Amino acid sequence: MDSAAADGPHSGPSPAANPLGHGPVLLLVGARLADGRVVDVRISGDRIQAVGTAGSLGPLPALPGAPTVTTGARIDLRGYLLLPAPAEAHAHYDSAFSAALPAPPPDTPADLTRRVTEAALTSLGYGATAQRTHVRIGDVHGLRRLEAVLTARQALRGLAELQAVAMPRLLTGRAGADGRAQLREALKLGATAAGGCPELDPDPSGYVQLLLEAAREADCPVDLHTTAADAAQLARLAGALAPLRPRVVLGPCGALARGASTVLASSGVRVVWLPQNGGCTGLEGRPSGQRPGLVRELVASRVPVAVGSGALRDQSNPVGRADPLESAYLLAAAGELAPEAAYDAVANQARAALGLPPVRVDAGFPAELLAVRGDSLAGALAGGHSRLVVHSGRVVSRTSAVREFADTVALALPRQSGGTDC
Repeated sequence: MDSAAADGPHSGPSPAANPLGHGPVLLLVGARLADGRVVDVRISGDRIQAVGTAGSLGPLPALPGAPTVTTGARIDLRGYLLLPAPAEAHAHYDSAFSAALPAPPPDTPADLTRRVTEAALTSLGYGATAQRTHVRIGDVHGLRRLEAVLTARQALRGLAELQAVAMPRLLTGRAGADGRAQLREALKLGATAAGGCPELDPDPSGYVQLLLEAAREADCPVDLHTTAADAAQLARLAGALAPLRPRVVLGPCGALARGASTVLASSGVRVVWLPQNGGCTGLEGRPSGQRPGLVRELVASRVPVAVGSGALRDQSNPVGRADPLESAYLLAAAGELAPEAAYDAVANQARAALGLPPVRVDAGFPAELLAVRGDSLAGALAGGHSRLVVHSGRVVSRTSAVREFADTVALALPRQSGGTDC
């Protein structure tokens, strides 16, 4: 069961301003790193200021003529694993939680904003401090869904970084005139990237060229949907996108033919994989699943692979979840990647797909961190539910899980230990 207060990391005094001028001071003590070290981590503002052996770090050193800082938040993370925060590399928040709604779901501004905000907070609670959602524009949608995402993005500022990818269905010919106009307007309004699915347009190559023109004009990245089932079409797509690399992401590529990963490797694009079921609402029709071994093949060909959820309880996956650790678990459990590489796919590889700098638990790096109960990365992926999330140097979410058993046996049963969780 979940509780906001039960068995969570212990906090000290509330944060105070720090004399170095970088915002509040946060001290995380007794945390275990993925390499097994137990450390203290001192955060100043939005950066990690120092990492030292357990018990070695205290308040910030005094400036000349100024007293030592003795106030600030101190959080005991004994029993927790401290990791770079994951990122959500591919979501569809405008359709989140719609599986249980009448079809078509209500698209009022208030309803859309509420569902987008709930989806982003759900993902944040699991640890994703940076998130990218694809948003339908044009046709009957107009810019209504994008405006809801941008409203939610503003409301979430300081809690999580939310990016929006504008997705017109059609761009070519007379039928695509509305899509072309809406795409340019969406990028002016603040959409982060240009996207969509070329396979849904009668002229996929023309779709890509028009999208690239809009992206160049707005100086923004491109994030496209493709099944990658047609090797020749994939080669044309990759070639057309080459001028914009490395600011190009493709996904989920679940139908990629054997050997076609070399096309992606030579093009310099990134792939975002969706391990839940290989599909999302950006690809119309039923999810086709994923070919076993495909991720191993992509990695062996040196294609950068990030991992996203794709769906959060929408029509493409009514039981879809937004937990990056579950996505990493699915990769590791299927034997696609080792636990360390699987977590990197939802963390720094996902951040790279979003155009964000890498994170390490080391001095000078962004203070984007996830503390999850467990004594190892494998243990955390297997069942770490108690979590503490740090974004821009401050705690933005806590989830505490407590395990209890009925008192029916003589054995002393633990409520919760440092290596297990419920």
